[in-house]
Amino acid sequence: MVTSGDARGARLRLLLRVLSFMLVLLALASCDSGQIGQNNQGGGGGGNGSCPAKTSSPVTLNFYYGSEKQAWIEDVVKVFNQECAGSVKVNATPLGSGQSMQMILNGDKPDIWSPAGSVWLTLMNQQWQAKYSTTIISTGPTDTPSLVTSPVVIGMWKPEAEALGWPNKPISWADIAALSTNPQGWAAYGHPEWGDFKFGHTHPDYSNSGLDAIIAENYAAVSKKHDLTTADVDSATAKNFVSNVESSIIHYGDSTGTFAAQMFNGGPGYLSADVMYESLVVEANTPSLYPHLPYPVVAIYPSDGTFYSDHPFAILQASWVTPAKKAAAAAFRDYLLAPAQQRKALQYGFRPSDLNIPISAPVDSAHGVDPKQPQSVLQVPSADVINAIKASWDEQRRKVDVMLILDRSGSMNDSIGGTSKIAAARQGLAEFVGLLGDNDGLGLTVFSTDSNVLTPISQLGPKRQSVLDTINGVIADGNTRLYDTIAEQYEALQKLQTKYIKAIVVLTDGDDTISQRTLAQVVQEVTASGENAGEAIKIYTIAYGSDADTSALTQIANASGGQEYAGTPQNIQAVYQSISEFF
Repeated sequence: MVTSGDARGARLRLLLRVLSFMLVLLALASCDSGQIGQNNQGGGGGGNGSCPAKTSSPVTLNFYYGSEKQAWIEDVVKVFNQECAGSVKVNATPLGSGQSMQMILNGDKPDIWSPAGSVWLTLMNQQWQAKYSTTIISTGPTDTPSLVTSPVVIGMWKPEAEALGWPNKPISWADIAALSTNPQGWAAYGHPEWGDFKFGHTHPDYSNSGLDAIIAENYAAVSKKHDLTTADVDSATAKNFVSNVESSIIHYGDSTGTFAAQMFNGGPGYLSADVMYESLVVEANTPSLYPHLPYPVVAIYPSDGTFYSDHPFAILQASWVTPAKKAAAAAFRDYLLAPAQQRKALQYGFRPSDLNIPISAPVDSAHGVDPKQPQSVLQVPSADVINAIKASWDEQRRKVDVMLILDRSGSMNDSIGGTSKIAAARQGLAEFVGLLGDNDGLGLTVFSTDSNVLTPISQLGPKRQSVLDTINGVIADGNTRLYDTIAEQYEALQKLQTKYIKAIVVLTDGDDTISQRTLAQVVQEVTASGENAGEAIKIYTIAYGSDADTSALTQIANASGGQEYAGTPQNIQAVYQSISEFF
């Protein structure tokens, strides 16, 4: 992210940073050998960088990076590995920024890390210091250069943006808060056919755009662009404002790109607007990627300020990063910052960090974006303020009513890889319960030959321990009444009169053997449709082991707007954690 001030000031500071960094590159280049190929004006290969000398033991670099830039990284890493074969190989893994931070804190050992925004470097150093009494990232002016940039925007369907006054009227977070809480929805703007305002952003614990969104909401609440304090965050004004914006959220998630794709594929009935990156708006308006887009998507640059997602490149200062790895990582960094790769980034909708490369198509109005924006850039708060924002958001976020459904048929007594399916499933359920807040609603249903609601959906806090005790007592026996159980709980949730996100999470290890309903009937019943399809009950299905009917579970999940997961006793806790990121 960029420091506070207007866009012109931000770009000037970035230019000074790049110029100083280029001097370092010139010094490094004189020490390297094995020139990579010449610049390819067609954007195909060519590095304008240097590979380390070939050795009998080539260096392998493990690279965790923000998944938002996956297409570009996969492209350039493939060429780099070809050019530098015999000296260095990069294994690149796309991950959510918050997810990769937690993985590193918990023991993963990548050599290079490039989250979507510099805010994660601040959080990583703070948490690494607390855990290991040292820092893991050097934060000098040239230590973590920006690879590419992309403003954080609110992607909105063009007709809906025009109804708010775009492009003539600047749109602010206050406009989003007002629309989120207007009981008339889009009817207040003359378009009842669009239904409610349906908003989305990713989970701030796992995703950069989600964290940027809630920081921006807090800034807007107190009319600031810099020097945000914990007192500001804790004020009733900020809490009410954030609660108002969050009230129209249809669900959260861990991937900005996935959320954006759901909006583009689902249409205005699924989402009205979503916090994303400018580069994703460019993708939306690229016919080869989205040939059936119902309307163009435009980028809203909130008038009260936003951030740049600056994709810093950090060589970790850790014991496993040897001098040879550091040298190889520096060569890889130089390659990514070279003109050929920077021009290629522009082709993928990113703004190059090399300011000698002019911003041009596809970062243009024809693709729904404005290279002259944003006009107002927010300051990255301190780690203490960011943590206060996350804690406050957890109180103000839209809550969930979720029914957990567990298959307890006889086959759940079997083991996979020496681990009991039913025992591991109980542990996964307990993990999920632990990740929900006291004010979320939770219910538990089990099924075999028949189904039993062990606890109806109600506030979790007062019954948390009793739910955990109930889960621990579930035993397996009987047949598989899957379809009828899902349909019954779907109907029950429809009758629940709350304004919460509503969801079902169902785990099963086999085919339906006893239901009265067919798969086609269930799919028809749970299909989300109409102008408020995004607010429908979402079903997240877990195909538990190889005997589960993955096809049927995928159809049910997709029809509802949910997602299907493959589960085993070995990964089931991680699966339940992934599902919890939607809430």
